Amino acid sequence: MMHLNTWQLALVIVGALLVGVSKTGIAGLGILFVVMFANVIPAKQSSGFVLPLLIFGDMVAVWAYRSHAKWTHMWRLMPWTASGVVLGYFAMGRIDDRQAHVLIGAIILAMVAVHMWRRARAKRGELAEHGVWFAPLVGVLAGFTTLVANAAGPLMAIYLLAMRLPKMEYVGTGAVFFLLLNCFKVPFMVSLGLITTDSFGFNLMLAPAVFLGAMLGRALLPRINQKLFENLALGLSAVAGIRLLF
Repeated sequence: MMHLNTWQLALVIVGALLVGVSKTGIAGLGILFVVMFANVIPAKQSSGFVLPLLIFGDMVAVWAYRSHAKWTHMWRLMPWTASGVVLGYFAMGRIDDRQAHVLIGAIILAMVAVHMWRRARAKRGELAEHGVWFAPLVGVLAGFTTLVANAAGPLMAIYLLAMRLPKMEYVGTGAVFFLLLNCFKVPFMVSLGLITTDSFGFNLMLAPAVFLGAMLGRALLPRINQKLFENLALGLSAVAGIRLLF
């Protein structure tokens, strides 16, 4: 993992930069850095390698947007998400990289379809509220997908969009949620051997790129229109599902 050629090193640096931008600016960019790291590091190993970088970005995002967080939405999800992480932990030893990608891609595309269906009903003036099943379902699926492939971002995007949060509350709520979730995942990743002293040393080398990306994202967010922000988040979530599926 430490022996990278020039092209691979450039790719992981850009990926680290996008980690920061996604945490404080455009959340849907997460799939891009997931793909970048997966092209350099095998998918399962990349899941553990990326986790400390995500936590670095989460720390900046929480510092910047914590006052906008809506804790009610997080408390609805966290118990279910924690159970999904445990399921993902046991599944990691039983599925290969390709099976994980197909499963997660199908889950994300199904959730995008549900959200688009809700949006169409709302435009026609029909009732478009979620039932009591929605938060538990998203929570378990997000916990499972985040442990297997750090791919909970698109699911969280769909959930927060469904809650009709303004972009600042969207980012603030997501920031605190993912900091808590990613810290919760660390012992599982260490137990699976996906975070090691060598990998964490490389993470520390990439930390400045994550912090620079976070500053860029923070400068970018106030300039993005709310409707454009929602469409970017939803569109990139769909791209994430398609990319993982195919």
